[in-house]
Amino acid sequence: MSAAVGVLAAMTVGFAPNAIAYDEQSKQWYLTDMEAEQMWKVSTGEGVKVAVIDSGVNADTPSLKGQVLVDEVPKAVAYRATEDYTGHGTSMAELIAGTGAGGGLKGLAPGAKIVPYRVDLEGLKGTKEHEKTPEPAEALRAAADTDAKIISMSFGGMTTDEDEAAVKYAASKGKLLIASVGNNRDGKGKDFIDYPAAFPYVIGVAAINKSYKVSEFSSAGGYVDLSAPGEGFPGWCDATFRSYCDNRNGTSPATALTSAAAALIWSAHPDWTVNQVVRSMVDTAGRKWPKNDPSKYAGYGLVRPRLVLKDRNYDPGPAHEDPLAKENGGDLLAKAGTSAASSAPSSSASTPSQAPAKGSAGSTSAAGSGAESSDGGNTLWIALGAVAAVLVIGAGGAAVMRARRAR
Repeated sequence: MSAAVGVLAAMTVGFAPNAIAYDEQSKQWYLTDMEAEQMWKVSTGEGVKVAVIDSGVNADTPSLKGQVLVDEVPKAVAYRATEDYTGHGTSMAELIAGTGAGGGLKGLAPGAKIVPYRVDLEGLKGTKEHEKTPEPAEALRAAADTDAKIISMSFGGMTTDEDEAAVKYAASKGKLLIASVGNNRDGKGKDFIDYPAAFPYVIGVAAINKSYKVSEFSSAGGYVDLSAPGEGFPGWCDATFRSYCDNRNGTSPATALTSAAAALIWSAHPDWTVNQVVRSMVDTAGRKWPKNDPSKYAGYGLVRPRLVLKDRNYDPGPAHEDPLAKENGGDLLAKAGTSAASSAPSSSASTPSQAPAKGSAGSTSAAGSGAESSDGGNTLWIALGAVAAVLVIGAGGAAVMRARRAR
């Protein structure tokens, strides 16, 4: 079974003959809004490895030279890991940990390192490489057995029992699993949930635009946990890596930025467990609604790692209590009374229990997720770097709140 990669954009506005002559950072509007320069004085993500499961990562782009740990890809899933067949995975890696060299994309966590996993997504169907390239579940299990703390998945289509088991396995290893909720909101009341974002113990990420509105395409529903910028900045046009294209939009880049935000926090607090990293992100997310009644469009709100980094004495709460245990259907490690969740950075009490009912969601392509859409009722006015957050709700405001995963 093949998954479907989350497409960065349907729009391509302008391109340059080569990346070297292109100043991408000036177009990464969120870096200023998130006060990246200030955050980097505290943390750059150094010491944190992020596994990027995608279409592969080109380790030779100017922005990624020295940032990709090719030798740390498990041999069983290392087939052409640095040969990106669409440009998607490389764009995600640069958004996470790019250095910005040569005018390329600057990662939100430029001190972090990328471990690339090239998996069989829609771009390989019908090719000779199809059988040689690992499935997402295989790559996920392999990544779980490494010391990568974060696993970033900007794709959808993981719907089998094998996929569910792989997610559970990775979560049992204390990995922070982050995935895009999808680009499937069509404005006609149809919203399709996709996996792995819909699985318990996976943080589902929605996209916002430069005006701080939840993106019109961003899937909505009970599996949206956090939101992040996902519109109006560049990405690689294709697998030739000759140029970047503007206005690359999707929940895929929002997922990459959320992974980078987590890397910043975990780097500053290497002794925290995955539970504490998740709790800090949820508690500091920008929102104007009760934390216990999250929005189906933006989840618990917009990621704001600055609020964690600015407080040296930030209290992340209990190390071995899953902050989303209710939504995830419980904590199996806690129920089993195991001691697997230690204070080591890569361990946690957060282990998945049971996947949500798939019949209520419906799997689609391109990292999809969601339930119902609203027409204009999902405006999220949040200053990325500020403490204040205001949600402007249009017609049908009550519909903004949504039920979490049902069991």
